[in-house]
Amino acid sequence: MKTLAPTTPYLIRAIYDWCCDTSQTPYVSVRVSGASSVPLEHIRDGEIVLNIGTSATIDLRIDNEAITFSARFDSVSREIYIAISDVKGIFSKESGQGLGFNLDEAAEQKSSNSTEKGRTEPVNISPKQRLKIVK
Repeated sequence: MKTLAPTTPYLIRAIYDWCCDTSQTPYVSVRVSGASSVPLEHIRDGEIVLNIGTSATIDLRIDNEAITFSARFDSVSREIYIAISDVKGIFSKESGQGLGFNLDEAAEQKSSNSTEKGRTEPVNISPKQRLKIVK
């Protein structure tokens, strides 16, 4: 059975598109970890909030693994890499509307996907779920 891809990157792209379509500025809130590469001087309490709007980024790409782009920080161009699992939320600067993500669930889903490849677990089927043969 094929495992389902996480919904987080799809939801991030949807809110990003909505912000752009409604002339709002999309921001992402990111938990800083070793998986992401962000400007360390702008981190506050283990988190950074970044403008990912078209006027602030170059070559923005949101795929199923990461958000990548170039941006200028203090007049210096930087390559930014944000692991999808580190995205805490995406929202509009103007309205504050957007989505927040449970990072614990993302980490749990990632670890369960890696364990599913190596082993199978028995599935308990209750009596009501069993199929009957009808003649």
